[in-house]
Amino acid sequence: MNWLLILFGEGKDLDTLQITDRAITVFLISLALIRISGRRSFGMRTPLDNIIVILLGATLSRAIVGASPFLPVVVASCSLVILHRLFGWGIAHSKAFSRIVEGNKILLFKDGHVITENMDKALVCEEDVMQGVRKTALTEDINKIDKVYIERTGEISAIKKD
Repeated sequence: MNWLLILFGEGKDLDTLQITDRAITVFLISLALIRISGRRSFGMRTPLDNIIVILLGATLSRAIVGASPFLPVVVASCSLVILHRLFGWGIAHSKAFSRIVEGNKILLFKDGHVITENMDKALVCEEDVMQGVRKTALTEDINKIDKVYIERTGEISAIKKD
């Protein structure tokens, strides 16, 4: 047990080697947690997925610098990952739960007109819509566009006319 104290230290008075040992350990724990959390954590980038990234970073950093006891930080991080996994399962298996947690896509443009009230609701402007059109439809000609949505991830996507 004494070797653990030498290797990882205790409290906030840590030397360079102890912080490095903690950082390496937290990196390996983080890798395991992200594998448990699933690919959606870093692939989908919905608000739920951003929450897990932010919270894990904030929580695990406390273990590295000794701001909180190491083991409780790891346990708290595991509980966050399990909660994220449960929410992900709920989203995948229930449309109602999915709508509650992640919302719905919002139609921003249809039939040649922007839908101002939906743009206000989504907090986007016409230039945001055009950026989405250029990015997803690869055109600047709005006349070639059928619909534009702001997706649940916050990205703007455009559907071309046939």
